[in-house]
Amino acid sequence: MLSKLHHSSTCLRRALVRPLSTFSRQSQQASNNPLTQEQIFERERLYGAHNYHPLPVALTKGQGIFVWDVQGKKYFDFLSAYSSVNQGHCHPKLVRALQKQAERLTLTSRAFYNDVLGEYEEYITRLLGYDKVLPMNTGVEGGETACKLARKWAYKVKGIPKYKAKIIFAEGNFWGRTLSAISTSTDPSSYDGFGPFMPGFQLVPYNDIAALENAVSDPEVAAFMVEPIQGEAGIVVPKDGYLQAVRELCSRNNVLLIADEVQTGLCRTGRMLACDYEDVHPDILLLGKALSGGMYPVSAVLCNDSVMLTIQPGEHGSTYGGNPLACCIAIAALEVLVEEKLAENAERMGAIFREELAKVPSDLIVSVRGKGLMNAIVIQTTTDIDAWKVCLRLRDNGLLAKPTHGDIIRLAPPLTITKEHIYESVDIIRKTLLSL
Repeated sequence: MLSKLHHSSTCLRRALVRPLSTFSRQSQQASNNPLTQEQIFERERLYGAHNYHPLPVALTKGQGIFVWDVQGKKYFDFLSAYSSVNQGHCHPKLVRALQKQAERLTLTSRAFYNDVLGEYEEYITRLLGYDKVLPMNTGVEGGETACKLARKWAYKVKGIPKYKAKIIFAEGNFWGRTLSAISTSTDPSSYDGFGPFMPGFQLVPYNDIAALENAVSDPEVAAFMVEPIQGEAGIVVPKDGYLQAVRELCSRNNVLLIADEVQTGLCRTGRMLACDYEDVHPDILLLGKALSGGMYPVSAVLCNDSVMLTIQPGEHGSTYGGNPLACCIAIAALEVLVEEKLAENAERMGAIFREELAKVPSDLIVSVRGKGLMNAIVIQTTTDIDAWKVCLRLRDNGLLAKPTHGDIIRLAPPLTITKEHIYESVDIIRKTLLSL
């Protein structure tokens, strides 16, 4: 039986192998005869890993708050690449920054100095009020870096016995899918089948100060990592005062507060950082996603010298972290947020959006929640209707969003959206829900 399967697999592989010249001809033909959406779906199914379940739409262009599919249909983008394109798709300032730097110098590695990294480091640290930044590439790398910093600080500064440091996380967290990240997850789809898991991590309920107080009283706790608003969990907003209470507990117990603002940060919630709502200054701040406006993978870990300088040369790094192209784009991305007052716009547009959604006369909406332009609607599921089906109908009506946990739809457009477009989007949502 195994030999038959091997023979079948070998035949299929041979059938798929083509000379490079054939691929060149096929590429030329494809440019003259674009693939249909169905052909694009099938090509990804055949040649790509099946680790995502995309909404069935094949996009080819983006501008501002809109995207277009290969058939030319225009959509409101209400996912913003999970809040990566806060500045809007293909923002002209970011495009110019990318083009200009790409023609000059893209990568040196950190084996040498370059003339852009220091400029970026000075800009972002002064903007956000920290001594130092450690540049990385992806959000999950930022989380991994924060954990390493917290452990190193625990041993060198707090005096926790070596390799005994603990880091506390909130239940419902999501900061990626590395082995460390899934070791803190309470979602079986993230962790099931991937153990054994990282030691030294503990969980407490989100939005539960009493549980956190009990956990951080352990003298071997180094840090508490938390999202100011839980994104992947379904835009879960904690009660007022939660972050301030977390800050007080961490300070009192000499525990580092790590704020995961990869998704909530950079104006998404109506403030530069979601922590700003309660005037909380984390010991370690994680940023990513919109730090490049969707142009290039860029993430950052910010903290003061007492934490950052515990790590010495050779103890952490990344070949691409802090490369000139990334730094140039990140400066431009941050400048756009400030110059265009996107935090203020997110706060105003978000308030209008939630107010208008609350008027939609549909029994399918259980609740609307969020801050700024980071929002969600909870759907009343039935045997015939769930969040996925609603998102498919929204797509048909010209608005793209994605569900999470079966009954929640995240709604997060680029922060450049206008009042007129908010009303138009709500009309699409209203029409969609009433049609169901």
